[in-house]
Amino acid sequence: SSDLKRIKMKNIIKTLIVMLTSISLFGSANAGELSVSGTAKATYNIESGANTGKGLGITNELNFTASGETDAGYTWSYSMELDPGATQVAGDTDTEGSQSAQNDDTQLTLSTPYGTVGVFISEGGLDVEDAASQSAYSRPTDMGGSDGVVDNFTIDAYNNMQYHTPADLIPFGGSFKVAYAPDLDTYGSGNNAGGTAQSASGEGVSTYAGRSATEMQVSFDAIPMADGLKIGASYFQFDKQGDEGKKDQEAESGAYYATYAVGNVSLGYSKAHKALLIADDADGGGSATKVEYYDQTNQSIAYAVNDDLTISYEVEKSEANYLADATASVEQKSTGVQLAYNLGGMTLAIARNSHDNPSYSTTAADIDQTLIAVTMARS
Repeated sequence: SSDLKRIKMKNIIKTLIVMLTSISLFGSANAGELSVSGTAKATYNIESGANTGKGLGITNELNFTASGETDAGYTWSYSMELDPGATQVAGDTDTEGSQSAQNDDTQLTLSTPYGTVGVFISEGGLDVEDAASQSAYSRPTDMGGSDGVVDNFTIDAYNNMQYHTPADLIPFGGSFKVAYAPDLDTYGSGNNAGGTAQSASGEGVSTYAGRSATEMQVSFDAIPMADGLKIGASYFQFDKQGDEGKKDQEAESGAYYATYAVGNVSLGYSKAHKALLIADDADGGGSATKVEYYDQTNQSIAYAVNDDLTISYEVEKSEANYLADATASVEQKSTGVQLAYNLGGMTLAIARNSHDNPSYSTTAADIDQTLIAVTMARS
């Protein structure tokens, strides 16, 4: 049956990842090169409508990286991001508050002639829901606003192992990546003991499966007779959901995208679907407030006026569909007009966004957002 074939394929993939990962344990590695990087950026974010506020911010993330080569000629790469939190440390009586530094994204990869294998700690997302965005600065719903949009499930929410096919293995510039989270735990260092099985508890469950999760991605960027066209798709599924009892609907998500560049113009289109866990008929039943699934469509266009100036326009639509037939679906719409100008060693970006029906509410006031960002080039 198709279910049996799918289970066998998953087992083969998991076995391959474990085998290739084990190879790295037996190869001696030469001393690597250590570096530290980060982005020097300041922002001024203004919102009006359902949520009003004016915020100043400066990026504070640091990325520590190292790389090297084993005796077998395989290359390895390590990355750890240090991201200070914005909340006061517990027990700190300093009235000005303080920040606790958090190691929030770490990865170790090994590249071989047979492909790349790696371990990713809350890192390595493969979802392509937003891969088509051509915005000059950032997607309208990824700029620190109060839009309340719900995105797809993604593997970088958990600790995971991955395998990426080597270059030139798949025709047309193709690439295939697969990730497996053996336990739905996040963060962790050293001999991490893992977490416990997640359980379902109604709408909005973002971390659920009996025990594990799998995500896959495929993309092509050298399609004959279509120069400038890139396409891709991704799929995410929680594994072992049947271990938690009867399900009317399992939690999963997927997306596909296409981008096309011709001259100074670039276009992008993506479509995404996210189904939430519906345990059984008793799980909310026809509750008027229980979401069954989300559909998202993103479209964008950018025009490079010259080497220094780029302008863009993007529309993101996300629709919440409810279990109750009598409850009408609600579409949240976010639009953004953006400009990015290179001033020689410094880039100035200005964005004007609008969010209709924020957080999928037809009664909440719409939000207008203006963001100004100054980013310094790294020497």
